[in-house]
Amino acid sequence: MMRRLLVVVLMCTSLFPAAPAAATASTFAPRRLDRRRRGSHHGPRDESRCDMPTWTDEDLNRVGDAEELQLSSRRPDATLRPYVTIWVVRVGDDLYVRSANGPDNPWYRRAKASGTGRIRAGGSERDVTFAESTPEANAAIDAAYHAKYDRFGPSYVGPVVGPKAAPLTIRLLPTP
Repeated sequence: MMRRLLVVVLMCTSLFPAAPAAATASTFAPRRLDRRRRGSHHGPRDESRCDMPTWTDEDLNRVGDAEELQLSSRRPDATLRPYVTIWVVRVGDDLYVRSANGPDNPWYRRAKASGTGRIRAGGSERDVTFAESTPEANAAIDAAYHAKYDRFGPSYVGPVVGPKAAPLTIRLLPTP
C-alpha cells in the first residue's frame, strides 16, 4: 500500500510541479476519522442559528408594491433565460408568484426545474431561489392577489386564486 501511495505522490509532483517538494508518503497517509458527533443532524433544526438570507424591508416594499415582476430562471449552464412578466404578491415577509396558465406554463416549468433565477421589480433586482409554499399560506396568498389585482376583473384574477392555483405557488427566497 505504501509503495502505491508513494508512486502516486511522485507522479503528482512530476505532473504538477507546484506541489510541495516536501510531500512524502506520510503526508498522505490515511488518518483515522474522528467519528464523535459534534451535534445531531436528526433532531429539530434550530432556526435561530440558521443563516438563511431574508428580504430587506426595502426589497419587500419595492417588490411587494410593484404592479408586475420580471422573473428569469437559470439554465443548466447558469446563464439566465429571458425575463417573463408576471404578478407578485407579498404576504408578511414573503413574496409569492403563481402560474396563471397552469403547470405547463413554460416559465413555471423552467423555474421549478432550475430552482434558481433572478427577479426585477420596483427598482430592485435580486437572485432568488424558487421554493415551495406551505398550504397554510394559501388563503393569505389568495387574499393578497384579490386585494392587489381585483380591479382587473375575475377573468384575470380567477386563474391565480383558489384551490387550482394553490399548487402552482412559488415562494421567492433571496439568494445571498
